[in-house]
Amino acid sequence: MTDADYMRYALELAGSAEAAGEVPVGAVVVKDGQIIGRGFNAPISRHDPSAHAEMLALRDAAQHIGNYRLVGCELFVTLEPCLMCAGAIMHARIARVVYGASDPKTGACGSVMNAFAEPRLNHHTEVEAGVLAQDCGLMLSKFFAMRRAQHQSRALLQKAS
Repeated sequence: MTDADYMRYALELAGSAEAAGEVPVGAVVVKDGQIIGRGFNAPISRHDPSAHAEMLALRDAAQHIGNYRLVGCELFVTLEPCLMCAGAIMHARIARVVYGASDPKTGACGSVMNAFAEPRLNHHTEVEAGVLAQDCGLMLSKFFAMRRAQHQSRALLQKAS
């Protein structure tokens, strides 16, 4: 499978997040060509600020292999990881992160900052940006446009009553 194939699977997981009313972000962890961890955003439904797609995929992969160190694994995620997720990725010793859409507000792989480029840290994950970026970004843009429209509709209804 190619990077794009893994990202397409992450996009399917992002669709599950969206169906649950969560921001549509999906992630998979791959080792030796096999998906060993899956996750999609669930902080709202789980009442857990750490329930980002990456965190859930890392937890799933760690359970799968029986080790919190995910040496030799790759993480594919539809949105650039935030600082919290970047820290977990480093602690898990993920070899490579591949993400789709950049996050100009909280991205920690180059958009706002680059946690993986800090030379004082002892683990350096390779980062590849922009795989299926248009598809990943479009899913997020549509989601937030729908949310804004819902918010505006509620505001108009409240105003009218």
